[in-house]
Amino acid sequence: MVKTPKASPAQQPPAPSPKAQPPVDDTPPLDFPIVGIGCSAGGLEALERFLTNVPAGCGFAFVIVQHLDPTHLSALPDLLQRFTSMPVTEIEDGLRLQPDSVYVIPPNKDLSLLHGKLHLLEPVATRGLRLPIDFFLRTLAEDLKEKAIGVILSGMGSDGVFGLRAIKEKTGLTLAQDPASAKADSMPHSAIQAGVVDIVAPPEALPGRIADYLRHPAHAQLFEINPRVAILTALDKIVILLRDRCGNDFSLYKTNTLNRRIERRMAVNQIAGIDDYVRYLRDNEHELDILFKELLIGVTNFFRDAEAWEYLRHEAIPALLAQHPDGKSLRAWVAACSTGEEAYSLAIVFKEAIAEARPERRFTLQIYATDLDTDAIEQARKGFYPDNIAADVSAERLARHFTHEESGGYRINKDIREMVVFAPQNIISDPPFTKLDILTCRNLLIYFGAQLQRKLLPLFYYAINPGGMLFLGSAESIGNAAGLFAPLTKKGRLFRRLNQPLPLTALEFPRKLPSETSETGRPAQTERPDNLGQLTDQLIQQTWAPAAVVVNGDGDILYFSGRTGKYLEPAAGKTNINIHAMAREGLREALTGVIRNALNNPLPILINGLRVGTNGGTQIVDLVVQALDKPEPLRGRVIIVFKDVRKPPSRRKSGKHAEDEPNSTLLQELRQAREALQVTHEEMQTSVEELKSSNEELQSTNEELQSTNEELTTSKEELQSLNEELQTVNAELQSKLDDLTWVRNDMTNLLNSTEIATIFLDSAMNLRRFTTHATKLFKLISGDVGRPLSHIVTDLDYPKLKDDALEVLNTLIFHETVTATHDGRWYRVRIMPYRTQDNVIDGVVITFIDITEIKLLEAKLRTQGA
Repeated sequence: MVKTPKASPAQQPPAPSPKAQPPVDDTPPLDFPIVGIGCSAGGLEALERFLTNVPAGCGFAFVIVQHLDPTHLSALPDLLQRFTSMPVTEIEDGLRLQPDSVYVIPPNKDLSLLHGKLHLLEPVATRGLRLPIDFFLRTLAEDLKEKAIGVILSGMGSDGVFGLRAIKEKTGLTLAQDPASAKADSMPHSAIQAGVVDIVAPPEALPGRIADYLRHPAHAQLFEINPRVAILTALDKIVILLRDRCGNDFSLYKTNTLNRRIERRMAVNQIAGIDDYVRYLRDNEHELDILFKELLIGVTNFFRDAEAWEYLRHEAIPALLAQHPDGKSLRAWVAACSTGEEAYSLAIVFKEAIAEARPERRFTLQIYATDLDTDAIEQARKGFYPDNIAADVSAERLARHFTHEESGGYRINKDIREMVVFAPQNIISDPPFTKLDILTCRNLLIYFGAQLQRKLLPLFYYAINPGGMLFLGSAESIGNAAGLFAPLTKKGRLFRRLNQPLPLTALEFPRKLPSETSETGRPAQTERPDNLGQLTDQLIQQTWAPAAVVVNGDGDILYFSGRTGKYLEPAAGKTNINIHAMAREGLREALTGVIRNALNNPLPILINGLRVGTNGGTQIVDLVVQALDKPEPLRGRVIIVFKDVRKPPSRRKSGKHAEDEPNSTLLQELRQAREALQVTHEEMQTSVEELKSSNEELQSTNEELQSTNEELTTSKEELQSLNEELQTVNAELQSKLDDLTWVRNDMTNLLNSTEIATIFLDSAMNLRRFTTHATKLFKLISGDVGRPLSHIVTDLDYPKLKDDALEVLNTLIFHETVTATHDGRWYRVRIMPYRTQDNVIDGVVITFIDITEIKLLEAKLRTQGA
């Protein structure tokens, strides 16, 4: 392994002055690419295919982060050194990166990068869920910005997704191994599914794609040559193509933002000129969709800028609640919510703030979360996130507000999910939500031009109630709208809406074409004659027929007929179209239990003389409630018909009649109230008994399931960690086995090439192994291994062979002699102890060297001498 030399004393920075000024890092910035590589199970093979195809002298530095067993030394640097001529180094703390080098993370460490130096950190947890790849790639993105390059290879889990997302946010390059070529496809598949990968290819193709990207002229100086003259026209064309394809106008985005994103796509597609890229976009709608996603920059995570969220929880929200009475329903809008992390973060923080401040106060928060990306909205609605969110969400919050699923990942709990309504919206052209108490628009304004910011901030002011809050990103400010908002924190991320008059001329409300005009501005054509009958029926129904509604057995309204506004009104808060919630005063009590009675009684139920409150007055109404049996689609439904009753003309009556009339009315209302109360009481008694029984069973089941779930979650995390460690150990053992196979092949060829017959015996003088040339002296076959040597037929005239071998085994002194064969051949026999690497004697080794020619030469010389 190659170790980076430490700086000599002459290279050390000078000692600080007596004024104790902080040391200044004057290390020059790195001028070569750094590639961060993350892998896990099956990563050794992928790394071999990757490194063997790195171009010689590429000038890159490769930093490899693999899931390793924290309790064992890693042989990964030695294994990787066989695949590349570049030096492979196990990282030490403070190591400065060098080009044309490979660096490997040591076991049981987290790795970070700062100013070109690698720093090792102790992991928070030795076992369980750890995300070392995400941790390093995030620091790589922060340190190198658009020069960061991240690669995800074979591995289990979803580690690396958030790291690639951070690199993509900084306009760096992200790559992943093709899942079809990976032994474990979970990590690359998760990254691709998250939409954070620019290039997908087999491992052997990735180094070439990186080199092509960095050599491309679009990556170097595409937008530096007179951008206003040479590129502005082409940029306008791209904006027009995007508007025609996606229906969204990016002309008011910052030019630098558009330039960087277009530059990345040109480099990825290896297109040199922007005019060529315009032609490519016109011929490739899929590339338009990818560019649209790039421009949306959907990068977010839970509790981003944790300090701001803590202030919101402990200071801002309690102060907001103090301004409102108990039971107040608050409204919030999360603009540009992406995949929903910030919307759910707001819901969690609001719940925690209420529980921490005054739990007895009942507040509700309705959150409207919107984004331009419909795919991101669909993902947000699912409320499902990978295990990686454990890096941003505390264990306490994960246990309280999330449910860990067996397939891996966390799902947001139902109580948090029901607080958020997701919808696609274009914040530039669609009307805003209004009467808001909280509005968050984080890390969106930084991509908008000044003109668009001047348009949106007054709209935000208009949408927020006086005293409400505006929550912006860490790099955003209110600019020229300082007279509309006051900062709540020194860093200026949270603002309070002031109560200042705002002229309507400062607002630019989004406009839609009126429904009665066509796209050309001409009035819509009149209805065709064949619709005349239908229109007439509708007119009669809406004007002269009594108002009515059709409901199901639970009272949910399925259809309105006529004008029902005098009898029904929308309830405050979350949308609810149940008739018991919408009925006006005087109807609500009378309708209690009537729907159920109607379903059990085929005859219509008449309720007369109800006094219904309407707009400050009262109206006498008769009700007809009847279950529907025909037609078949309406079976099981109930129709409720409202009939207005004219008040009788007022006449002067005698005192007795004048007193009896209100008494009779009161008695009728009292009778109706008693009947409704009796029905309600009976229903409640039955429901309470059923609920008690169900609640006891559910509590018992819930406790058992909760206990089982906790055990399974713990076991799964341990098994997953153990599995990854075993995968790594298995890969190293497989590599060692391959080495042993090659060593055995080498030894076999060596022994055969010496033409020396050799046999190996164990301590019991049984045959352990033999070479090919030994078969010329002994009648040996492969099945003789394990048999005593004395049982093997031999051509040697050496009856004391076994005795000499036992003597060597006992005395540990080698023995050498010369013996002949029955056919006249001569051999020098050497018997030596068999020593293991642990210096243990475990048998003998006998070699037979053919000296026949030497003996014949000796005999010939004797004859000549005689």
